Amino acid sequence: MSRSLSTAARPLLQRSLLDAAPSRLPVAACQRFFSTSTPAPPCQTRCPAPQRPRCIQPIHHQRRWKSGKTVEEAKSRYRTGPFSWKAGLLFVVTSGGLVWYFEHEKERMHRKRVAEATKGVGRPKVGGDFDLVDQDGKPFSSADMLGQYSLVYFGFTHCPDICPEELDKMARMFDLVEAEVPNGLKPIFITCDPARDDPKVLKSYLAEFHPSFVGLTGTYEQIKAVCKAYRVYFSTPQHVKPGQDYLVDHSIYFYLMDPQGDFVEALGRQHSPEAAARVILDHMKDWKGTLGR
Repeated sequence: MSRSLSTAARPLLQRSLLDAAPSRLPVAACQRFFSTSTPAPPCQTRCPAPQRPRCIQPIHHQRRWKSGKTVEEAKSRYRTGPFSWKAGLLFVVTSGGLVWYFEHEKERMHRKRVAEATKGVGRPKVGGDFDLVDQDGKPFSSADMLGQYSLVYFGFTHCPDICPEELDKMARMFDLVEAEVPNGLKPIFITCDPARDDPKVLKSYLAEFHPSFVGLTGTYEQIKAVCKAYRVYFSTPQHVKPGQDYLVDHSIYFYLMDPQGDFVEALGRQHSPEAAARVILDHMKDWKGTLGR
């Protein structure tokens, strides 16, 4: 009876054990306890062991790229972007060079337009041919101005104040230009009062300002013609009695002529000696030929 009871209770006991077993255990691992015949083979399936967290060891070396830079260096480059202090310096230098170049070209083109303004069709010509005599009584013509820049000023020796001031200014201009371009400029003084300014008077008067000045005089008609050619206001009376006192009105400009005898630019009283000398030197730099002879 005990055998039949155990046989009858065996299914119930098996079902209760299966219900109470954890869901993670395989069924084959538990059925071996209830085999009625031969013992079950050993279970080949093993319950998975609980996973233990692995300890991550710190990395003491840095991975390098093919270029030889570390990851941190590459990240640092990406943080700064494509611009660096070297790129910024190159940008500033290049921008400064371009600004200087364009400003220089702008000034050069302006000087070129000024120099060619009187050479166009329909423009009044300033300057021309003449034949006069210098302070030594030697002939001097417009051909003697070729090969150099010439700075021409019209005045008279009895001028009370304006002419002495302008001749002092002319002397300073000449010295500044001569220091940089020797024999590049010829300073010329042409009198507007030929009746009183003969060669001897011119030589004594100009020696007080600069030994390199060239003084020119001539007859009344010659002086009137050269003043007309240079667009100079001329008010000298023609028939003057000896000893008669009079004033002469004239234009107050320095006429800059190029080595070919063409008018370049008029320099007025608004130009300081330094500014006027710089204008002359800039025109000389633009000249393609040789200066001096």
